[in-house]
Order: sequence, then C-alpha cells, then structure tokens
Amino acid sequence: MKSKPKLKMPKEFSDQPKGLVICYIGDGKGKTTAAMGMAARAAGDGKNVFVLQFVKAKAQSDEQKKEGEWPVSSEINFFNNISYPSTIGTIENEQVGLGFVGILGDKKEKEQHIRQAIYGLQRAREIIASGKYQLVVLDEIISALEVGLIEERDIIDVIQAKPELLHLVITGHNKYPNILKLCDLVTEMKMLQHPYYKGILAQRGIDY
Repeated sequence: MKSKPKLKMPKEFSDQPKGLVICYIGDGKGKTTAAMGMAARAAGDGKNVFVLQFVKAKAQSDEQKKEGEWPVSSEINFFNNISYPSTIGTIENEQVGLGFVGILGDKKEKEQHIRQAIYGLQRAREIIASGKYQLVVLDEIISALEVGLIEERDIIDVIQAKPELLHLVITGHNKYPNILKLCDLVTEMKMLQHPYYKGILAQRGIDY
C-alpha cells in the first residue's frame, strides 16, 4: 500500500487573499462535479465565474450526437437559466470542443478538434485577462492535452498568465508533474467502483 505524501506544515500562516490554482485529476468520477460545485459556491459568495469546457461540445441535435458528441451536463442548463440577483455572482459558460476525440462514433478529422482546442486556449487567455471574473474553470483542459490537441506548455503558459487574485480550476485524467507543481491544491479522484462495470450506463442528472 502506497503511503500518503508527507506535507510539511508551514511555520506561519497568512490570511491575505491569494488566487489559487486548483486541479482535479484522476480516473475516478467527480472532477467536473467538484469544479461545478466550486463555481456555485463562488457565485454564492458574490464572485463572478466563467466555466470554459474543452473537448466537450455544445448541445447538439440528435443526428449530430451520433457522431460522438459529448452530452452537455445538466448543471449547464441550470446555470444558463438562473435569474441572478445582485447579491450573488454570475456563472457564465462556453463549450469550445467538438465532443469525444476518436472514440464513441467520432468521425471528425483530428485537425478539427485541434483547431477548436487552440481556439479554446485563446478564449481562456481572453477570459483570464478580462478582469471580469474571480474564478475561471478550464474543464477538461488536461484531457485536451491527453488526446494530443494541445501541448503541455500551453497549459503552463495559461497558468502562469493568471492574475494574482484569480482562482483557476483545471481538470483532466493524467498527471503531468510540470503542471501539478504549479498548482496550490491537487485532488486525485480514484475509481474504486463504477456502475459501468455492472452494466449500468450513465444516469442523466447524476452523471451528466
């Protein structure tokens, strides 16, 4: 059994505001769920949030879904239909992907996926630099790296361009040490059991 990494306690603590880089990683479910929960929490505190989703596509027609589209998660429907009072922040979102890459019926040329991921990086830079948001979620940005749509350097550059007080969340499956060492918080989602291996498909409103 692997022992948990030993973390050294600091000699003193600071209560000064600091924008955190937060990473949810691993082969278990819950990465996007955790990021969306943080988005709701931040908005409840009056912070403005932008959720930019890589790989995942916008809502598509039934015919397009047959070509490997990634269904839009139900929380996006919720965020898009909230009437935001002035006492809380807002949650905006955009999907810049084209869906699954090379699996589950995807018939698109990989260059199409690459172009969308590069556009996503451009949007991420614009959103981060805008000064409008206190929390930015780059959902599945590490997944875009995993399937060869962007480079590790691209994600590092985005993290390093973050303003000091902006909180940034990134998600994906695989560990990239050069990325993780730039993060303040890394939580690994480890799969112990999964309903798929009992023959149970994803449940709408629970899994997506």
